[in-house]
Amino acid sequence: MRSWWREIGSLILPTPCPGCGAGRTGLCGECADALWGGPAFRVSPVPVPPGLPDVHAAARYADRARAVLLAHKERGALILAAPLGRALAVGVTAACAARPPGAPFSLVPVPSAASAVARRGHDPVRRIAAAAAACLRREGLDVRACPALRQRPGVADQSGLTAARRAANLAGALTVRRNRVAPGERVLLVDDLVTTGASLAEAARAVRAAGAEVIGAAVVAGPSGEWSARGRGASEKAFRISSGE
Repeated sequence: MRSWWREIGSLILPTPCPGCGAGRTGLCGECADALWGGPAFRVSPVPVPPGLPDVHAAARYADRARAVLLAHKERGALILAAPLGRALAVGVTAACAARPPGAPFSLVPVPSAASAVARRGHDPVRRIAAAAAACLRREGLDVRACPALRQRPGVADQSGLTAARRAANLAGALTVRRNRVAPGERVLLVDDLVTTGASLAEAARAVRAAGAEVIGAAVVAGPSGEWSARGRGASEKAFRISSGE
């Protein structure tokens, strides 16, 4: 009910742009361009977690894109699921570039902890994945969003953990829900953001254990070059970023 009221309110009430605060008509053109206006790029954490598939991002996690992601994720601006889904679709398209055209596949979101979903009143990545799948189907792709993964209880909050501690915290943390993915099914993992890659690597392990094929991963945003160079923490400073052009 809480998320329903949020969604209705965001549709009928004039709001400033969540990315820059300008205007009263929601997401502005400049902030939309920051999300999906440029080419997707590949992001690889250093070190690369074992089993991590190739990850493509649509936007740099800085400034406008960061503000939009946080508004959706933490402040319940649910109307932003559609533009964030469009951005995720850009990353998905890049991740699928080397794959056979027309072959069906599923977008499997990295799940949030149950406590985080309860606190926020929604599961942000699940919403964005559904919006991305709808966007991609309009482009003629045979794709579905499949929330197949669940997180076991007792996983600590990842915020502030180093890459090594994130990997240890998430080891064995995810399982595939019964009958959600079939053996041999082509799966592309999705998340809102990549930092150390530990969450996506664990998701890949769980999906492969169920017999499905992981064909890649996509996120809305990855670390920007400046953010990586400044080194704002052990989990954020060691990235190499290559252009997807």
